[in-house]
Amino acid sequence: MKALVWFRRDLRINDNKALHFAAEKAGELQAVYVVSREQWRMHNEAPAKIAFWKACLQSLELRLAELGISLHLLVADHYHDIPEAIASFAIQHKCSAVFFNREYEVNEIKRDELVTGKLKKAGINSLSFDDRVLLAPGSLLTGSGGFYTVFTPFKRSWLGLAARHDLKPLAAPAKRAAAISIGTSATEKWQCEASWRSDLWPAGEQAALDRLHKFARQVMGHYHLQRDLPNVNGTSLLSPYLAAGVLSPRQCLQEALAAGNVFPPAGTGQEVWLSELIWRDFYAHVLVGFPRVGRSQPFKLQTKALKWVDDQEQFEKWQAGETGFPVVDAAMRQLRQTGWMHNRLRMVTAMFLSKYLFIDWREGEKYFIQTLLDGDLAANNGGWQWSASTGTDAVPYFRIFNPFSQSLRFDPDGSFIRKFCPEISSLPTAALHDPKKLAAEVLARKLQYPPMMIDPRFARSRVMAAFKALGT
Repeated sequence: MKALVWFRRDLRINDNKALHFAAEKAGELQAVYVVSREQWRMHNEAPAKIAFWKACLQSLELRLAELGISLHLLVADHYHDIPEAIASFAIQHKCSAVFFNREYEVNEIKRDELVTGKLKKAGINSLSFDDRVLLAPGSLLTGSGGFYTVFTPFKRSWLGLAARHDLKPLAAPAKRAAAISIGTSATEKWQCEASWRSDLWPAGEQAALDRLHKFARQVMGHYHLQRDLPNVNGTSLLSPYLAAGVLSPRQCLQEALAAGNVFPPAGTGQEVWLSELIWRDFYAHVLVGFPRVGRSQPFKLQTKALKWVDDQEQFEKWQAGETGFPVVDAAMRQLRQTGWMHNRLRMVTAMFLSKYLFIDWREGEKYFIQTLLDGDLAANNGGWQWSASTGTDAVPYFRIFNPFSQSLRFDPDGSFIRKFCPEISSLPTAALHDPKKLAAEVLARKLQYPPMMIDPRFARSRVMAAFKALGT
C-alpha cells in the first residue's frame, strides 16, 4: 500500500498521529505540504509566523529524508484549490490513502470535507486524526449533551476523562529505506521575504524539544510562582512551537505528569501548567461547539448590541505602545519587537483596548493574529473575548484591570517597563506605577513620553454603563 501524509500545522515526526499510523499501514510513504498564500492573507496570518512555518518545514524535510520519506511542496492559493491539488498528487503517485490531522477552524473544516469528498470520488481513502488537542472536541459534553461554556467544570470533566485515556506520545516512525539525498529542497520553491526572531525561537523540532525539556527541568517547578512576572523567565516560551505543531500537546503533558503518569498535586507548578494545556483544549472545544466565535461573532450574543468606539487614532497609539500607560506601552512594544507577548500582558493590553478605550475587541484580535508568532484562532479569540467580557468567562463585565495596579503587582521593580520603554527608564520606580507621579516626573524632566490618553475613571464608568444597558 502507498500512502500520502498531508502535513499542516503538525510539522514534526515525533508524536504525529497521521504520520505514525500511515507508517504502520503503508509500505511506501509520500508527504506533502500545501502553501496557500492568499488564504493565509485572508486569515491575517502574521508574515513572521509564516516565515517560521517555512523554516520549521525545512527542518521537517530533512528529518523525513533521513527516514526515507520525500516531502513535496504544493501551491494552492485558496483552500478551494486544495482538493484538486491533493487528489491529483495522490493519483499521480498511486497513493491509495491520504492521512492527515484535523484542524478545527470553520474554513479548515470545510476544506477538509471537500478534500475528503474529492478523494472518495477518486477511490482514495481519507484517514484523519485528532492531534492538535489532548481530548477531541465533542468527547467532553455536559450532562445535557452540550459543549462546556465554563472552564472550571470543563477542567473537572477533562481530568476525569483524561485519566481513562492513554495520552502518551507516539514514537517517530522507523526508518523505511535508505536516507534520501536532497538535491533541490522542496521548500526552496517557497518564496518568503519575511523574518522572525530566530534568536528567540530557533526553528525545528529538536529546538522545540530542547526547550520543553529545559523548561521541565529548570522552570516548571516554580511556574505557579513566576508565570505572571513578565521580566522573569517563568513561562515555557513554547507557544510558537505548539501553534505550528512542531511540538505536540501530549509531549507537553508528559513533562507535567508525575512518576507513574499521575496528575500532579493541586497548586504545584506542574499542575498550574497542566491547567494551561487544558485551557488550550477548552478554547478548541468552544470553537467547534460554537463556530460563530470563529466568524468574528461574540460568544455572548447580547453583547452584539454594544456600540464600540471607532477611533483609528487611539487604536494606532495602542498598537504603537504610545498610550501613556507604561505597562501597556511596554507590552505592545514587546509584541512589535519580538512577535510575542507575555500572557499576563495579553490580558492587560486586551482589556485596555476593549474596556478603557472601548474599541471593538475584534480589532485587537485581528492585530494580534497579524503580529503574533504563536497566533492561534481558538486561543487568541478566547483570550480576547475573555478580556472584553463577550466570551465564556463566568465573571461579569465589571472585571477591569487597572494597568498601574497590574504593573505594581507583576513588575514591581519596573524592570520590564524600563526594558521596552527606555525613554522613562531613568524614572523612580514609584512613578512607573502611579499616574500622578509619572506625569510630574515626565514634565519635570522634559521626557518624550505621551500623557495618559484616557482618564481611567471615565473609561471605567463608560464601559460599566454600556454593559449595564444590555441588562447583563
